[in-house]
Amino acid sequence: MKTSAFASLLPTLRVFVILTVLAQSLLAQTGQGAQLDQKSLERITREARHELVMLPFYGVFDNLAYKVDPDGTVTLLGQVARPTLKTDAERAVKRIEGVTNVVNNIDVLPTSINDDRIRRAVYRAIYGNSVLAPYQLRAVPPIHIIVKNGNVTLEGAVARQMDKQVAGTQANQVSGVFSVKNNLQVDEEEKK
Repeated sequence: MKTSAFASLLPTLRVFVILTVLAQSLLAQTGQGAQLDQKSLERITREARHELVMLPFYGVFDNLAYKVDPDGTVTLLGQVARPTLKTDAERAVKRIEGVTNVVNNIDVLPTSINDDRIRRAVYRAIYGNSVLAPYQLRAVPPIHIIVKNGNVTLEGAVARQMDKQVAGTQANQVSGVFSVKNNLQVDEEEKK
């Protein structure tokens, strides 16, 4: 009796196994639940950086960062002074082949006449300094100035530790600045 009960379940079990294999195959083909290989992740990372840097209104008062997950999800991070830049960044990254989802966590900075004044003053103080002036000549200046409610955050990368210190000092000297957070990365430390 037990053998015949098991034998009657065999066709149902076979159908279940076949459906499971088909479902896994379909998920892999649509990219859902699948993990990208290292080469694809590196390509998406390069293309995401390129797309974000090439945005027409991306500038020194914006900070865009991103994270690529193994499933093809790109998380956008950072702060922007123009609200349209947030949607432009999301749209640009969505077009990259292999990106399955975009999570847009970009913070739009509040509109403020005082913050705009501080942005301009910090820009002049940093890029007007003879030590830091060569950084201004790059297509995308590497020192990004983020101002929110009078608080300044410096993002980006500089060549030497001295450049980081000079940038922080210059930003601190601007009238109306409440605090300066210096998040600049130093390239020479990475080479050691």
